[in-house]
Amino acid sequence: MKYIVSILSLFAFFTLFTACADKNAFDKFNMQEDQELSAANLQSSKIKMLQNIDGIVTTIYLNKVYPKVFTNDEYFYVYLYLKDKKEMFDPKKLDDIELTMRLNSKLPIKIKKLEANNRFSHLTLVRNEWTLYYLVAFKQESENKLNLVLETDQSHSDVLVYQKDE
Repeated sequence: MKYIVSILSLFAFFTLFTACADKNAFDKFNMQEDQELSAANLQSSKIKMLQNIDGIVTTIYLNKVYPKVFTNDEYFYVYLYLKDKKEMFDPKKLDDIELTMRLNSKLPIKIKKLEANNRFSHLTLVRNEWTLYYLVAFKQESENKLNLVLETDQSHSDVLVYQKDE
């Protein structure tokens, strides 16, 4: 009798938890398709100078989010938070930041500074005055593995690795 009760309890337990197995984490959120794709293609890294953390860089590989729009080159939506710039917010100083990005050791062909409210800001819901926003383009890469790194003055981020669709 104990054996049958144990089996029935286990069966009820597994039935309860497998009934929801066809759902994923995004089912609990009301997200548009491009927001889901951006969440899957979003990467962040600390910006470090020696042992100090100077800020955070977050990137989204836009070619995977909007594959019909971004087809010829490699495009990234980048937003950058630098600690010392928040405390001494001066829009003129923010424009003077030396921003260098490299994709597979190559410099970008275009870096466009964006306003906080831009056409990509809905992808992350981050909009504030102390964050810098950029659209960065690189020549199309033949490699499937994309290594993106950001350097600013004497700081650098870890390498953010993206995989192109084959």
